[in-house]
Amino acid sequence: MKMPDTGVSGIFFEGFDKLAHLGFFYILTILLFYGKIKHQHSYSFRSLTIFKIIVITSLVGGGIEILQWKVFTYRSAEWWDFGCDMLGVAMGVFSYVLLHRKNVVS
Repeated sequence: MKMPDTGVSGIFFEGFDKLAHLGFFYILTILLFYGKIKHQHSYSFRSLTIFKIIVITSLVGGGIEILQWKVFTYRSAEWWDFGCDMLGVAMGVFSYVLLHRKNVVS
């Protein structure tokens, strides 16, 4: 089933999809770190946690692209979408590390 053409809108632009991928995965990464901090009741820095969150978000991003490729025929899978997903994750990890360093120094 083809999705209807929404036409040209003032809020959407070429590349809006990539920006949405980046933003959603940035927020997902921040929320995963927030959940980790709440679960541990502390703000301890662990490289293993960062690795786990990167793996989880990579699987989610890759899974979304595989679903778009194989299941949802009206959608297309793109490497650029996955790249923007991982860029959002990298920004979230950077934010976490930066915030951790700020808390250690203060």
